[in-house]
Parts: sequence; structure tokens; C-alpha cells
Amino acid sequence: MTGTTLDSGALIAFERGSARMLALVERATDHRLTLAVPAGVVAQTWRGGVRQARLSRLLSAPISEIVPLDELAARAVGLLCARTGATDVVDASVVVCARERSHQVVSSDPNDLLAIDHRLRVAAP
Repeated sequence: MTGTTLDSGALIAFERGSARMLALVERATDHRLTLAVPAGVVAQTWRGGVRQARLSRLLSAPISEIVPLDELAARAVGLLCARTGATDVVDASVVVCARERSHQVVSSDPNDLLAIDHRLRVAAP
């Protein structure tokens, strides 16, 4: 495995000190695995302030890749929504991000993502 794509639920779990998420980040750090975070996921979870210091450190860590939603990615997300009937562009961007990197996804809402791509590998945070 080269890394993992994180959705909003994963970031929230990390921020709250989830043992599973802390272990995942530690393993990624130890093995130099990438944690990909689509930009829309950051927007869904980021509120700033001292309460998000842990999340801020994760997002700026060398293992974290904030994946921009540029024009090319936005078109891929839009096409995926059209093909699957998905309406949540952030969920679709998580799927596109994971597919492009052959990542598993850590998500607290696996059914939402699996409705977009039933072959996706999804783990709980």
C-alpha cells in the first residue's frame, strides 16, 4: 500500500484522538506512506482555532498531501457524479483521489462512498 485517502470523518476522528486514527498516522509516518486529503474534505472539517491544533499539524505534516480540486480533477468528479447519480461532490472527489492513487479510504460513512464505487476499499476511522 502506498498510502490512504482520508475523508472528513477520518479527520474528525483524528482530531478527537481516535486510537485507530492515531495509529494509522503513526504507521504512515513510520513507513513514509502518503495520507491524501482532498481539498473539499479540508473545507468540510476546517474551522480553525486552538481546538484544531492536532489537525493543523497533520495537514501540514510531510506525509500529508492536500489534493487540489483543479479543473481536471473537477471534471473527473463531475463525470463520476453524472455516471453514478452522486450529488455530493466532496464524496466523489474522495473516490477520484483514492482511485488515482490506488488507496484505501478511511471514512466514517463507507456506504456513501461505496454507492459511488462498490470496489473501493474502505476502512473505519
